[in-house]
Amino acid sequence: MHTVVTTQRSSQEQPRQQHRSHTAITQHTAPARRVGLVDRVALHVGVALITWGRRPILVESRERRANRVEQHLATLERELAAERMHHLNAPRS
Repeated sequence: MHTVVTTQRSSQEQPRQQHRSHTAITQHTAPARRVGLVDRVALHVGVALITWGRRPILVESRERRANRVEQHLATLERELAAERMHHLNAPRS
């Protein structure tokens, strides 16, 4: 005797569903809490304080920034020149 048991439900066999009305669902949820003016002001003040606290302590001078940018550009130029030399000196196949 060969019996095959399947785990899939047929289209005729549907699980029982509990039918709830829309009003029954909305009655059980908590009402939305409105945020007051004091709460909004406190939030903005808190964010401003955190932002102000994370500011850089030492401000970089214009000359120092210009030197850093020049150094970066020089580094890029050297890397590009090295890549050109590598491609020019590479053996051709």
